[in-house]
Amino acid sequence: MVFSSNLFILAFLPIFFLVYYVLPYRFKNAWALLASTAFYAWGAPLFVFVLFASITLDFALVKRLKNSLKPKINLWVAIVANVGLLAYFKYANFFVENFNKALGKAGFEELGWLEVALPIGISFFTFQKISYVLDVYRGVRPPLKNWQDYALYVLLFPQLIAGPIVRYNDIADEIIDRKKKINADNRLLGLFRFAIGLGKKVLIANVLGAEADRIFDIPPSSLNTTQAWYGAVCYTFQIYFDFSGYSDMAIGLGRMMGFTFPENFNNPYVSKSITEFWRRWHISLSNWMRDYLYISLGGNRVSERRLYLNLWLVFLISGLWHGAAWTFIIWGAYHGLFLVLERKFLSKLYKRLPAFIPLIITFILVIFGWVFFRASSLEAALVYIKAMMAFSFGGLVIKLSVKTAFLVAAAGSFMALLPSVEKWQNQVLFKVPGLLKSTLMAVFTGVILVICISVIAASGFNPFIYFRF
Repeated sequence: MVFSSNLFILAFLPIFFLVYYVLPYRFKNAWALLASTAFYAWGAPLFVFVLFASITLDFALVKRLKNSLKPKINLWVAIVANVGLLAYFKYANFFVENFNKALGKAGFEELGWLEVALPIGISFFTFQKISYVLDVYRGVRPPLKNWQDYALYVLLFPQLIAGPIVRYNDIADEIIDRKKKINADNRLLGLFRFAIGLGKKVLIANVLGAEADRIFDIPPSSLNTTQAWYGAVCYTFQIYFDFSGYSDMAIGLGRMMGFTFPENFNNPYVSKSITEFWRRWHISLSNWMRDYLYISLGGNRVSERRLYLNLWLVFLISGLWHGAAWTFIIWGAYHGLFLVLERKFLSKLYKRLPAFIPLIITFILVIFGWVFFRASSLEAALVYIKAMMAFSFGGLVIKLSVKTAFLVAAAGSFMALLPSVEKWQNQVLFKVPGLLKSTLMAVFTGVILVICISVIAASGFNPFIYFRF
């Protein structure tokens, strides 16, 4: 079940919140857990049992962290169990496939293998579960007292499938007590944020996604440079509005429930370096990698050579986290390389240039990176990039609806370059509204919801890119 479906908007959402607001407070967590389980089971009914078993193991091991003579054993069992599940379900097919290729080239018989189905959202909730184990072990937060609360933390449906990655420390207090946050202001601000995300997804990302698919499906021999760049930019805008739209919807739904989820995007395409890009793009993942992986490897307290190696390694792992394919590994290594180069000398060079030049350079580097991310294989990515660099220009025929979505996407991606825009965004999204603002927000929300519901009913193209991670 996806947020941008009429089943979710017209059935699941109103039923869930009607019951949620009517129930006495002491039953809200139980209802949220039941609804979240049903939400996940809609797409992965069998894996729910595996997930519940994993949650039960985590809960039991973490309770023993402070009451055990050897807490590290419980810590490592919990981490290995979670990473092991992720490795098996997400990477087993990839490793067996590549091992079989190596066997074939060496003249040996390939292994027989029954492909493993990928559970939806496993990358996201695995990182959340690990954050719970580590936050408790490090003494950042005490463990939750009952299994139901921990299960709710893991399964909470707004962020379950595609984030943002909500660390235990982010919402530990709200799982226990959020009475003061379940109010009319948060319901309106949350629904408004949900509508913004839905509009991003349905009215912009879906339109540009269909166009990007059309271009990437053109045979390489027929693809000219103009088409290649157009398709790559369409995908660049699609993935931003698709993923940030989902994050907006998740954050909005969480707010309606009384939860404050971390922000996941902050106008990433106005970045003037790859380093800045990763401070603005998928912020919850960047922060998780920094706090739980990079710092554990020594952070900035190591030699310069080791620091560069750690930085590159973290982004190599980040690429692998996104998907079990060489394209994602190369994409992660590509970003890691430029992060190292910026630390080494590029940042100093950028500071000597007019601000718009590093902005353009960074955006172009990001576009090339997205080609690896989007391509079906490493070979396809290289062929596509070759077309981008071939200087064989030609004409384009673009529908009016696509032109409109493209221009709106470009404006939305770069409007933060204007003075005070980011400050205005924060006031609109986070400041408690007065009567006039509340009225305008309610009208805007209603209009966007009606338009999106109509478009969804008329269109069959509605995937979320990050659902496969």
